[in-house]
Amino acid sequence: MQFVEALNRSIRKVIKTRTMFPTDDSVYKLVYLAIKNATKDWSKSVFRWRQAMLQFVVMFGDRFKQG
Repeated sequence: MQFVEALNRSIRKVIKTRTMFPTDDSVYKLVYLAIKNATKDWSKSVFRWRQAMLQFVVMFGDRFKQG
């Protein structure tokens, strides 16, 4: 849960500095870059990723690509 909270904090930090966005795409790009910057330092593997991946396959079927 700490990763999710840290990621949300970094996204809020970036969004908070802006008062207005010209388009929806500008918001998407800003959030994408915030996520990319936040995940750059992650070096640990995700806890129980294998279990989560199997659940994604069950829930989303063909939309979730393993690997």
